[in-house]
This record gives sequence, structure tokens and C-alpha cells, in this order.
Amino acid sequence: MATTQMSYERACAEHRWEVPATYNIAADVCDRHPRQKLAMIHEHFSGETREVSWGELQDLSQQAANVISGLGVGRGDRVAVVLPATPETAAVFFATWKLGALLLSMSVLYGDEGIRHRCQDARPTVLVTDQANASRFSADLAEHILVLDADTLAGASTDFQAVPTAADDPAQLYYTSGTTGLAKGIVHAHRYVLAHEEFVYCHDIQDGERFHGMGEWAWAAGICPLLGPWRLGAVQCVYQREGGFDPHKQLDFLSRHGVTNVFATPTAIRSMMTIDDARTRYPQRFRIVCSAGEPLNPEAIRWFREHYDVTVLDYYGLTESYPLCANFPFMEVREGSMGRPMPGWEVAILDEDERSVPAGEKGEICLRARSNPHYPLGYWGLPEASEETFGGEWFHTKDAARMDEHGYVWYEGRADDVIISAGYRIGPFEVESACLEHPAVVATHTWDVHASGRPPTVSRVMLGAKANPVGVRGRTLGLYRVVIPPRAQLALHRHPGAQIAYVQQGVLTYTVRNGFVDVMRGAADAAPRRVRRIAAGQTGAIGAGEWIVEVPSDVHRAANRADGRVVVLLATLFKTGSPPAIPVG
Repeated sequence: MATTQMSYERACAEHRWEVPATYNIAADVCDRHPRQKLAMIHEHFSGETREVSWGELQDLSQQAANVISGLGVGRGDRVAVVLPATPETAAVFFATWKLGALLLSMSVLYGDEGIRHRCQDARPTVLVTDQANASRFSADLAEHILVLDADTLAGASTDFQAVPTAADDPAQLYYTSGTTGLAKGIVHAHRYVLAHEEFVYCHDIQDGERFHGMGEWAWAAGICPLLGPWRLGAVQCVYQREGGFDPHKQLDFLSRHGVTNVFATPTAIRSMMTIDDARTRYPQRFRIVCSAGEPLNPEAIRWFREHYDVTVLDYYGLTESYPLCANFPFMEVREGSMGRPMPGWEVAILDEDERSVPAGEKGEICLRARSNPHYPLGYWGLPEASEETFGGEWFHTKDAARMDEHGYVWYEGRADDVIISAGYRIGPFEVESACLEHPAVVATHTWDVHASGRPPTVSRVMLGAKANPVGVRGRTLGLYRVVIPPRAQLALHRHPGAQIAYVQQGVLTYTVRNGFVDVMRGAADAAPRRVRRIAAGQTGAIGAGEWIVEVPSDVHRAANRADGRVVVLLATLFKTGSPPAIPVG
């Protein structure tokens, strides 16, 4: 039934989960479509456009399955993928599931250390990449490294007998951060795709309509907007970016291809808001636009409505299970709210003793355990942590919220120390570990400096740094770099649990080599704020009481985009009395 004829109450009353005993993502999402039907419109950043039918994609997936199985991949093995968004990449995804293996997809924008950690933990049989990225990976990351080019799949047979899989068999491995330790792998079964009914209730996917998802094919909010709409018959419009997100190129792509249904991240929407004449420069045919990954502020909703006459529908969830709550086209949208619980999802706001809190009071968003097909099998290789997190009566999201008397849920912030940026969860341990790699740093502490898009204004305190040795990219997820001038007189600026070095006396003349530099200032009892910016190639004076944050031009290569949401400062106790410069550039 079309969602225009639906109500929230009716959707909840009529909802039923239907999970067959035998189920395979590739068979349901790929193989059942008519061969002549259009599956994808792919555009390379150079402008080359390619239309891909389901028949072509089905053949590519069969060929990929033969190639990968020839390298020894079988049921339960892991296939790591570091590739841009292309038809061949999607074919490798489907091939992995046809083999009964687990997919571990990672973005080409990930830092090398992040990829190494995931591979060392998951121990993939094969790592599939392309020529542009092959030099980043050493032979010890997988038993085989398969470099995909135009001829890799061409000679393989299109005949392949898929391995039968149960709905509960493992299929997907996503890595996400917590408050302690490095990122942990979350294992999802084939059935998890069946739970992504946001494409029914929120996106209202129509057969044959053009859909675009802005997330990287490396996390749940990137892969699920690929699989979910495809399963319902949509045509995927895929833009292969050259590097980081460019709002002009993104809106131009959507306009030229007449995309009507879109999944966007709040980070992407905030980036689009910098274009004053977006409506006239990039006219659109949007019918539905949804967003998830982090809270969407009311200003972003209003901007989209003013420019494109569409109310963005925000929904909420985590890699472990999502979406838990959503806004729907058949329900009033209350700006700033994440909506109401998804039909079929038993969501409650609970206190520390797992008791429901009264309407309007703050508690933790919790999901009834094992109550829907998306519920994970557990953490990869961590049975005790899996039992602790997923084995109880409720799954605790560690997100604080309140539910009003009408059932709308309002986000109140994280209940732990995890940093959320561009939809990624980043643990403080990951930032601190990278800081400590620098030989000058003895101790460090991390806190979150949050802003609504542009100049940093602080809502929650967090400290960290990017202390990269020269030539090692992506060690700290692309967080801002901090420059400590070698001859500046420095004093220790105290914050809870940390110390910050800053210029105490005199004036430092500093020339920016690439990217830009933000000059920051803050009193001992206040969070830092940006006072001015120095562009690449320019020289500026840094005065007493100020420090500088350099944002290199390659910062977009990692998970944390340079959107002003996270400011990173160096918290240190130096081994020497005169701190050296932190290498940049």
C-alpha cells in the first residue's frame, strides 16, 4: 500500500515480520530481477556515464564469484573490499554472499591504519582492491590480494551455483567504535536486509524510480541504501567521486539524472547549505529526501524545504540495529525530533534499571533484544562482549533521549564518550592512540568539540590531536592537525583531564603550506573558538594566548570530514622542555 494511504497507527497495527528459514541477500536483491531491467546509472567523476542492466550485473556477480572462489573463499570466510562505488564493486558484494562468505567493505577514504586494524582482526581470505589503491596494502593483510581491473572478471564463467544459506547465516561485517579499545566488528546475518523497512515507510520506494544514496559503501548507512531500494525495484544512480564530498558536483549529478528519491547524511546537507543559489543553479525533481547518521538540526530541514519544497525525513539508528525511530511522509514532522519508533521495532526510553521513564523525561534509547531481523549475531571474535551487549533483555544504544506525550523521540546526546561525525562513530581511544605515536607526546586526553557546521562552537568538551609522522596518512581518521611552533614560548593551559600548549608571549609569524590554518583562542575556563583563518600560501601573525589548528588539504581522505564539527587540539606532557614542531603537510 502506498504510504499516502497509510497512518502511523495503521502501519504499526498491520506490521508483521516475515523471515524465511532460507534466505540469501544476493538471491533476493540481485538475481530475482528481470535481466533486461535497468539496475544502475553509474557516472565516473570524469563524466563518463554507464547504464547497467540487471542481466549485466547478475553476470558480473557470477563471474566475480568464480574468480573469488578460485582463491579459496568458501562458507564463513571473509572478503575484504577497498574499492570505489562501481558496478563491479556491487558485483563483488553479491559474489561474496553467493559464496556464503562475509563481506567487509571499507572506503578508499579510510586511513591505512584503520584498514590494517580491520584486516588483522577479521583475517580475510581475499582483499579486493584496484590499481589506484593496491600500493597501500602489504601482503600480510590477507591470504590473497586481488587487484580488480577491466580484464579481471571478463574471462570468468557466468555459470555459478550459489551456496545455500540460512537467514541466520553471517553475511556482513561492519566495524564501529566504542568508548574503549579499537573499532569492533559487528556481524549481521543475511536477514538484516529484511529489516530495512525505512525504504518502505520513509522513502516509499516506487518500482523503477531513480534513487541515490550519499553514504560510502563501507558502513550500514551506505550499503543499506544500496541494497534496500534495489530490493524494491529502484534504479540506483551512483556517482563515483574523485575524493571527498563536493556539494556542487553532488547537486549537479542529482539534477542531470532526475533523481527523485535520496538518502543524505546531515554532513552532506550542511555542505549543500553553503550554496546560496542552489534552487536555481541545480533544479531538482525530489519526491522524498531522508537523512540519518547523526542528528539533523532544524535549520537543515528548513533550508531543504525552502530550496526544494521537500521536508527532509530524519531517521535514527546505529550499526548494531537501525533504524529504530523515523519520520514518515504520512506523519507530521516535528523539526528536531527523530520521529517515532519504526513499525515492528520495540523501542523504549529507559532508566539505568531498565525501567520506562515518564513522558518528557530523559533516559536511554533501548531496543527489545532479538525482536527484529536486524538484530546482530554479535561482535566478531568477542563472545563475552557480545553476550554483555546483545544477550540481555534490552540493547542499550548509549544515546540519551526523551519521548513526548505523542510518542516523538527527541535526541539529548551521547551517554558515553563516543564522537559521532559524518555518521561515523569514533572512539576516544583511537584518537589518543594516534597522538601517543608521536615521539614528543607522553600523555593525551580526548573530548568532543561540536558545532552545527561552520565555525566551532562547543556543546561538549573533548580533546585530541593529529600527530602524524610525515608520509603516514590517515593515522587518526583525518582529524585536524595541530602545529606547535618550535621556538614559541609556551604555557600549559589546563582543562579537565588534560593540558593544552599555546603561545604565551610574543608574536609568531607562520606561513601556511597547504589547506588552511584556524587561529584559535580560549580562556582557561572556556572552550576554544576560531578568531580568524589563514589561507594556503599566506603568512599570518599568531599572538599571545592563541594557538593554531592546521587543516591540511588531504583531510577529507579519512572518516572525519573537514566540516568544522570536530576541532582537535594537542593535549600533551612533553618529554623535553622545548616541544618540537608537529610535522604537517
